[in-house]
Amino acid sequence: MTLAQGTVPWFAGWGTLALINAGLAQGKNRSGLWWFLLSLVFGPVATLVLVLLPKVRSRLF
Repeated sequence: MTLAQGTVPWFAGWGTLALINAGLAQGKNRSGLWWFLLSLVFGPVATLVLVLLPKVRSRLF
């Protein structure tokens, strides 16, 4: 087994977590793209921060 073959599940899990965080962020009225990118860098730490943040109220204009 080569090194590249051993890293595939790790990348798949990290990418899946980033997608889940993007959906969670949108559910809290936050930017899904921003949290997706943050999750790619910080992974589970971004998930913890996102879960602890309160939902943003949408403003009515």
